[in-house]
Amino acid sequence: MPRLTIHHKTVYRYARPVAFGEHRIMLRPRDGHDLRVLSGDLRIEPQPMSLRWIHDVFGNSVAIATFDERSDLLSFTWTATVDHNPAEAFALTPDDHAYFYPFFYDEEEFPDLREFITPHYGDPNGELSAWARKFLDAEAPTPTFKILSQMTHGIRDAFAYRKRHEHGTQHPLDTLQTGSGTCRDYALLMIEALRRLGIAARFVSGYLFVPADGGYLGGGSTHAWVQVYLPNAGWIEFDPTNGIVGTRDLIRVAVARDPRQAIPLHGTYLGPADAFLGMEVGIRVISAAEQVVET
Repeated sequence: MPRLTIHHKTVYRYARPVAFGEHRIMLRPRDGHDLRVLSGDLRIEPQPMSLRWIHDVFGNSVAIATFDERSDLLSFTWTATVDHNPAEAFALTPDDHAYFYPFFYDEEEFPDLREFITPHYGDPNGELSAWARKFLDAEAPTPTFKILSQMTHGIRDAFAYRKRHEHGTQHPLDTLQTGSGTCRDYALLMIEALRRLGIAARFVSGYLFVPADGGYLGGGSTHAWVQVYLPNAGWIEFDPTNGIVGTRDLIRVAVARDPRQAIPLHGTYLGPADAFLGMEVGIRVISAAEQVVET
């Protein structure tokens, strides 16, 4: 079972001391049979007046910090060690009714999946629906895994990854029409496309582990991908940015119906708009076999 350590530091800098509003921190990995958190340490400077942990509506761990002093710098340092046991990517057999598409969800599960099946973004001209149907065979039925795998790899191969300075996640139609976006944009595009096929899908936020290769020391980054729910298989991961199926190299932190509900770090400050100088983010995800040399 691979053991991984996550080092995540975010620093906000200001031109003058400002006051801080509430900050919500969503960085703790989600425990499960394939991922176990062994230790976690959150350090905040300046030290918050209060820090409490809650489970949100999806069961994600969220730390909420409030402050009573001003500062020209605000930093969050999160360190965690996890045992990561990548799950089998696809466990269905031809005897399972969800092995082929179209399929139906059990009437007992459907009420809990409804919001993950219902599209949440407009598609007035049917462009997104038409794009989703391109992954279906001309004659039904289509193997479900074929749809999911081809959509995952189709986004990776046909779209251009680009960083955006705008806040938030762009509309799925913008991603489709421009053929470009971030990992969060790709995930939302795939989610909304699958929902138009009646397949339950949700957003995942977490970390990507980049293994060491030869003399290269591995790294990591924050990341986003998709979970799809299939009867008898449960929630399965699909990463359209890297073409990953299953949880290999993916460390799950939060799941949500919409990307806006899974922001790793969110808060406000009280002061003039021009006081904000910028944000710095540093992330390392390393295996137990790697050695970190401080310089």
